[in-house]
Amino acid sequence: MNCELFIAWNPDVIALDLGFFAIRWYSLFWAIGLVSVYLLMHRLFRQQKLSEEQFEPMFMYCFLGILIGARLGHCLFYEPGYYLSHPIEMLLPIRNVPGQGWTFTGYEGLASHGGTLGLMIALWLFAKHVKLRFLHVLDNVAIVTPICACAIRLGNLMNSEIIGRTTDVPWAFIFERVDMLPRHPGQLYEAICYAIFFGIHWYFYRRYPQKVGSGFFFGLCLFLIFSSRIFIELTKENQEAFEEGMFMNMGQLLSIPFVVLGLYCIIKSSASTEQKDRSSRD
Repeated sequence: MNCELFIAWNPDVIALDLGFFAIRWYSLFWAIGLVSVYLLMHRLFRQQKLSEEQFEPMFMYCFLGILIGARLGHCLFYEPGYYLSHPIEMLLPIRNVPGQGWTFTGYEGLASHGGTLGLMIALWLFAKHVKLRFLHVLDNVAIVTPICACAIRLGNLMNSEIIGRTTDVPWAFIFERVDMLPRHPGQLYEAICYAIFFGIHWYFYRRYPQKVGSGFFFGLCLFLIFSSRIFIELTKENQEAFEEGMFMNMGQLLSIPFVVLGLYCIIKSSASTEQKDRSSRD
């Protein structure tokens, strides 16, 4: 197999080294994603004549919900045996390394399914706090969520993590920190999908702004992201040894309930819209 045909991939995981503190690409892309969501959400709130007082607490709710949910999701879904016996390492970015003691490692493991659950809980608490309809909040966040998901997957790509299966397609990546085999860039596939999904959400919002609050955008977001995840997982290596031999890996299994919930919200939203249209005609 001629490796010159493929893309050699071995970027430095550090984006900026200040000597006393280093910023990793993964953390930087997380920050880019969250800031993008913050700015776009602010724009949606202004367009919908919602107050600044209602908007201001949202960023902190979302940040904590995603971070805590994603971290707990990884620890409990993928490595429960280790983390249940090392609970302090679940929430703090440190690890007790033999011979080195407590070492700062950053958050090595964040699960999107857990982040989604954490975000939903955080938004429910936020909606209660600022006295907004929960579905209205969910729809607004769903419109902009794919852009954050895109940034996170680009961070995974820079980390050479969540790698794909071996392949001979001409766009295969050789993740040199892992091995010298050409593999599917599964992270890039997801990032591209999420960028497209953001465009779809924004198109529908500009065309049908009245659907905000019906659950349509929330359902569309869940359906598009997690149905694509089920198919893209076919190109990726399993993350944990226990997934070997499973008909569907953990990422696929965890995606199914979100796909079902997304379809339910889309169908219910359409039925609600039709009922309102009939009522207005009567």
